[in-house]
This record gives sequence, C-alpha cells and structure tokens, in this order.
Amino acid sequence: MSVILAIESSCDDTSVAICNNGKITANVIANQTIHQNYGGVIPELASRVHQQNIVPAVQQALIDAKVTKQDINAVAFTRGPGLLGSLLVGVSFAKSFALALNIPLISVNHMHAHILAHFIDDPKPNFPFLCLTVSGGHTQIVLVKDYFDMEIVGETLDDAAGEAFDKTAKILQLPYPGGPLIDKHAQKGNPLAYKFAEPQIADLNFSFSGFKTSILYFIRKQEKENPNFIAENLNDICASVQHSIIQILMKKLKKAAVEYNIKEIAIAGGVSANSGLRNTLQNMAVELDWKVYIPAFQYCTDNAGMIAIAGYQKFLKQDFVGQEVSPMARMEF
Repeated sequence: MSVILAIESSCDDTSVAICNNGKITANVIANQTIHQNYGGVIPELASRVHQQNIVPAVQQALIDAKVTKQDINAVAFTRGPGLLGSLLVGVSFAKSFALALNIPLISVNHMHAHILAHFIDDPKPNFPFLCLTVSGGHTQIVLVKDYFDMEIVGETLDDAAGEAFDKTAKILQLPYPGGPLIDKHAQKGNPLAYKFAEPQIADLNFSFSGFKTSILYFIRKQEKENPNFIAENLNDICASVQHSIIQILMKKLKKAAVEYNIKEIAIAGGVSANSGLRNTLQNMAVELDWKVYIPAFQYCTDNAGMIAIAGYQKFLKQDFVGQEVSPMARMEF
C-alpha cells in the first residue's frame, strides 16, 4: 500500500499529484499567466507565484484523490533540473510536509520523470526503448533500459527544439507561449512553402542555433521586400518551420532506431504535445513497423503526475533521501 504526494515546481507551473498504488488519482496544475506580459518566464516572479499556488494545489489534489494528509506514505519532488528559485519552493514544501508527518522523501530527476510518464497509462513501453525527449530546455534521444537505467545517446549541442519554436514565435510577434500557436497556425499552412538551413551534425546529436538564425535572416529579408510578409504568410511560415524541426528530429530518431535495433519508440516533454510531431511519429510507426508510445496531453508538459509515477518506482525500491537534500538547477541525468 502506497499513497505518494508529488510536487513539481521546476519552472512556472505549480503541480501536485497523488499516486495511489501506481495509479494517478489526482494531477493538479496551476499555470502562471503573469509571464505573458513579458514574453517569457521571469524566474523571480515564478518563484513568488509558486509560493502562492502550492498550498491550494496540494489541498485540491487531496480532495481530487479523496485522501487526507494522514494517508500519505511519502513525498516525491522535483529536485532538478530547473529554475533554482522555483525548485526551492517545491523542495522546501516537500521537506516540511514530510518532516511534519514523519514520512520519507523521494528525489526525482525532472527529465527521468518525463520519460517515466509513459508508465502512467496503458499501453506501456517494453524495455529497452528509445525516447525522444523534447522540451524548451532539452532535446535528447534516450536509450531506456529500465526505470532508472537510462543513457543519453544523442542530445542538442546548443539550443533545444522547444526553444527554436519559442524564438520563432517571438520573431513572428506571436504572444507567449508561442509554441502552441505555431502548431495552431501550422495546421492551416503549407509545410513545404519555405526551406530553412538544416544543421549537419554527426552522430545522433542535434543543433538548432543555426536553424534559428536562418529563420531570423529569412524573415528580415522578406520584410524588406514586403513589410506585411508575416501577416500575409503566417500559416505557411509556421507550417514550414514546424515541418523543418520535426524532420530534423525524426531523421535522428530513425537513425538511432536502426543503430540500436529498437522498434519501441516513445516521445516525451512539452514539445511532444505538438500535433505535427505526434502525427509524423504515428505515420513513421506504420512505415517502419515501430511500436509508438505518446503520453496523454496532461502528461506532456510539466506536471506532477510524472513525478508521482517516478516516485512510486523509487518507493518500491525504498530509494529515499534525507532532509539535507537541496535543489539542483543543473542535475546529472
């Protein structure tokens, strides 16, 4: 019998979940809209709003899961990576909660949790599998041999794919968060309308720095000739950018699948909510005879459900940490 309270506060979403014997029975996410005024996350503001949101989020999660504080057997929390101030709020709350109830603490790596989100719902992947983990801060291909036996076989050398989406949105003057808006406009555009520089990186690694620059120079050039270029071609620009990013990701993922002779393929992270990426992966599954695993939307972006399921696996191993534990902005994979 195990009831685990999970806290996720790595960036700007305050999330609290309950895992009851391996089943997620509550997953509360409190978003921070204040950052829309600044076109991106302001770390100091994020940590302050976490302090306002965390207690109500915990209360709501307990209500949703129909449990009380006394039913909780352990507290799992995101230790890192993430924004240090935001992490500090979640870690401090988790430590206090566990200390007050004299229950154990479980430290969770945020990136491990994104991958383990695949073990919340059926169907679940079989080991070993490859997971393309794509977010605003990370782009990785991970060989997953067991719940906590993972190896990064490819990663970005500079910027993440999610950042490429976000920076493109800024160039196009789309409001924050811009990634979902690019996806929305892309569904109405021609993905082959424009071409952008494709990075030539060896092995299974990625690079998106030059790709972002090519988009910026392209837009500047077009606007000199036509000041209304963005407004008149927004859907096609978004579709072309999205198509290019997805093709870069899929080429490396396909190469990894061949190299490691694996047909169990998963995606995770915030960008895994992108409809173009999800559809492309499903099509490749048919073409290449892959078994593809895509998490539900609520488990793609930052959420405590994934922290809870990772915490559950650690609970089974009695893998606990002490009250001296501290948050880590950069945490080893």
